[in-house]
Amino acid sequence: MEKLPDNNIIYEDNHIIVINKPINVPVQEDSSKDIDLLTLIKNYLKVKYNKPGNVYLGLVHRLDRPVGGVMVFAKTSKAASRLSEEVRTNKIKKTYYAVVHGKVNNTGHLEDYLYKDNKTNTSYVVNKDKGKIAILDYELIDYKDNLSLVKINLITGRSHQIRVQFSSRGYPLVGDQRYNKNPVKNVNIALFAKKLEFIHPTTKELLSFEIELPNKYPFNFFDKK
Repeated sequence: MEKLPDNNIIYEDNHIIVINKPINVPVQEDSSKDIDLLTLIKNYLKVKYNKPGNVYLGLVHRLDRPVGGVMVFAKTSKAASRLSEEVRTNKIKKTYYAVVHGKVNNTGHLEDYLYKDNKTNTSYVVNKDKGKIAILDYELIDYKDNLSLVKINLITGRSHQIRVQFSSRGYPLVGDQRYNKNPVKNVNIALFAKKLEFIHPTTKELLSFEIELPNKYPFNFFDKK
């Protein structure tokens, strides 16, 4: 049985479990049939609590396979319903860090309409009547050798949103094999879910979880973090 490393578990109680998602592990099963995060967490819960049969685990938000960082999962259907409502109403605060080509403005507000082609798993900027609203705010943290380290407050959660919104403005993410016409080879996409804030589904307490950026290129290329 595949096992989730203990150091990937950030927090756990009776209702939720917060995970540091490993890079290049799919959140749920895909065509590759590689081990996925849902299965890893279910295996962990099954062993830890000696649960017979199937283990319930609610998926309330996603990260792309090549992206690592903080995620929350629900251990009960009630928690899943309440967290899903927080996601739907944009009450979960997600903070990402990314490294993009070029020098962006010190701060920015990006607003587009995106359409996802499910056949190609690719998103595009389209007219208002053809897409869903996509909004984010960002702050330039550091700039070096034509690379910008940006902190992103993701307001909506559209598929590939950060990648599409920056690349459509001429600032593609380093290592993005899909939306960067000249991606750096052998470098993973420079996007990381660094911080997650949400209201606990039962205690109503505001929870905040923040983890360190990966200690590898291009994140470790910058002095400021």
